[in-house]
Amino acid sequence: MDERLVKEAIAGSREAFCSLYAEYKDKLYRYALYRLGDPSDAEDAVSECVLAAWKGISSLRSEKAFGTWIFRILAACCASHIKEKIKARENTERIQAEMTGSKPASSSPSMSVELAEALSILKEDERDIVLLSIVGGLSSSEVSSLTGLTPGSVRSKLSRSLTKMREFLS
Repeated sequence: MDERLVKEAIAGSREAFCSLYAEYKDKLYRYALYRLGDPSDAEDAVSECVLAAWKGISSLRSEKAFGTWIFRILAACCASHIKEKIKARENTERIQAEMTGSKPASSSPSMSVELAEALSILKEDERDIVLLSIVGGLSSSEVSSLTGLTPGSVRSKLSRSLTKMREFLS
């Protein structure tokens, strides 16, 4: 990442911010897709994240922290989408149950079923570490600042989580 671009974006340069977005867009999208399981929801979350990042870029204190900062925003956007989905699903199920007396079948995510199942065996904190590290491409130090764990704990949890997933998939 070019710290000069971050500095220019903080100063208000749209072009610099767009260049930063171009650098991060694929990682952001992959993280959101794995977290949310739906391409449309992932696109929405990334759009919300980028808009929030543009509006708040002037509050970024360190150019080096841009990657961690934008993933923190995306994680909050994804959490918001998940909460909205849960509420919508509960409302739909309640209405459908009232009308028919039966529950609707839940829709399957667009990502690979095996990967979704392997991720689902992990605790939420383990899943976040895997997604931020592998999909987001963040270092253990960057994940550490997002999770509050030490970088060593992040590496350790990542290793154990990946082992759990491998064992589940084999």
